[in-house]
Amino acid sequence: MDAVNELGYVPNSAARSLVTQRTDTVGLVVLDSPLGTGSSPGEDPDGPRFGAAGDDPLFSAVVRSAGHALEEAGKQVTLMLGGSRDSRRRVEKYVVAGHVDGIVIVPGRGADPLLSELARTGVPMVSLGRPAASLAVPYVGGDDTGGARAAVTHLLGQGRRRIAMICGPLESAAAHDRLAGYRDTLRDAGRRSVVAMGDLTRASGARAMRELLQDDSYLDAVFAAGDLMAIGALSVLHEAGRRVPDDVAVVGFDDIEAASYATPPLTTVRSPAEDQARAAVRLLLRQIDGGPISSVILPTELIVRSST
Repeated sequence: MDAVNELGYVPNSAARSLVTQRTDTVGLVVLDSPLGTGSSPGEDPDGPRFGAAGDDPLFSAVVRSAGHALEEAGKQVTLMLGGSRDSRRRVEKYVVAGHVDGIVIVPGRGADPLLSELARTGVPMVSLGRPAASLAVPYVGGDDTGGARAAVTHLLGQGRRRIAMICGPLESAAAHDRLAGYRDTLRDAGRRSVVAMGDLTRASGARAMRELLQDDSYLDAVFAAGDLMAIGALSVLHEAGRRVPDDVAVVGFDDIEAASYATPPLTTVRSPAEDQARAAVRLLLRQIDGGPISSVILPTELIVRSST
């Protein structure tokens, strides 16, 4: 060791990998491109796909947390984007060639063939959130159904009776689970569901809120499946002269930073995005070491502020 320290010797990583059959590298694979906010009509389906990553304020927090957790575990991190046909092909070839010991998947909104292709390689992998496709891929997610139940139960407990929902894209497993929690809770309470669709953006929340007010002028509460959509709904309610929360209560989901600065501050369901990323890394490292694996659902928390 004295000689190693004196000479500044650095072991050859390629030689070490041959002996240990490990690269000490983990791939962080983003199935949608984080560079855009939506595809355009007529866009080339084989070109870059812009999906949930670009619209989700939690995306950077999740990727950053996963990257830090991997670095703390002594792993090199390789970021790979799967937003086009060519990039998906490159990701698959890179993984099959054995350049990574495992993969953390950041899924897009819908089912992605790349996820199925990577699952067939046999390389250890964990998904951040439940994949849209029914694949035997371990994942770490938040309790989206339970969070939606908590939000609607809170509104019912305040005496709200005409509770609508602004739903996210249903090709997303999280949006599907949040819708199920909303509908189940209202059904158990003997109340009718009213749903408008959004795409997780502020503009879509505003459009959906206008539709809901046109359909039911006596609406007294709105649950949005994302904070940006809830903030868009708040702006329309203000324009319409509807007081929040006196006339209409509003609840969001995710507890992004902007939620506490909305007018009024937004009641929301806190989703454990950073904890989810760290738990996914722990699960992947256990899988790489041959340990037992199973999917993990982390609890969500209702954060009550002035919008209810």
